[in-house]
Amino acid sequence: MQANMDIPKITRPPADLVEQVRQAGAATVSATLSHMGLRNCAITGPVSQHSGKAMAGPALTLQMMPKREDLYDDREYADVETQLHRHVLYQVEEGDVVVVDARGDMTSGIFGDMMMTYFKGRRGAGVVIDGCVRDISKVRLLDIPLWVRGATPNYHAQTRLMPYAVNTTVACGGVTVVPGDIIVADDDGAVCVPVALAEAVIDKAHKDHGWEPFSRAKLSAGESLQRYYPLHQDAWPEYEAWLKDQAPKET
Repeated sequence: MQANMDIPKITRPPADLVEQVRQAGAATVSATLSHMGLRNCAITGPVSQHSGKAMAGPALTLQMMPKREDLYDDREYADVETQLHRHVLYQVEEGDVVVVDARGDMTSGIFGDMMMTYFKGRRGAGVVIDGCVRDISKVRLLDIPLWVRGATPNYHAQTRLMPYAVNTTVACGGVTVVPGDIIVADDDGAVCVPVALAEAVIDKAHKDHGWEPFSRAKLSAGESLQRYYPLHQDAWPEYEAWLKDQAPKET
């Protein structure tokens, strides 16, 4: 397992870029990435524990592995500083997202009430775990944006898993997540945005989906689905005129 001093640092993307990804939303980002050729960026399994919450931020990662007693030392509880799941939380800065590859395991509670209280105090943006938490009622009261598979009374290494590495590339819900990638999550689920592609994703999302508020207004008025979703080329002049009407008026 990693020595404490070997934990890599992440490079955080600009906050305004992260906010643009958050505003685009998981569904739009997932569709845009698919149109760009990346068809496996939506994390499968973890679901939102707080309806209506949305978040985005750079990924800090924790990798759990199947427990092997010759590699995992149960004496970690004699020296809590050897617990790697603590060390991913030590890395948290405001706006970060902790992503845990817990292998879809439903028997290990990766974090509990006290760990998540610390995370909230560090002002992290949210947590995505391909597995479980414990103390779920208390964790929910913290109102942290949280995407998990479920809950268990067991602690992180009580059964089949052991913490293995921090800030390494992981597989979370069938998606490769590189430390520093932007995670965006809402009620639709969590999506990983390769940080090098984030600006292109935002540009393309705006071009491909910028007309949706106009089309939504037309569809709400009972107008033609064929004409307004997706926006037919014959309707583009209407959209452009509508767009001009939405622009702030000079005073």
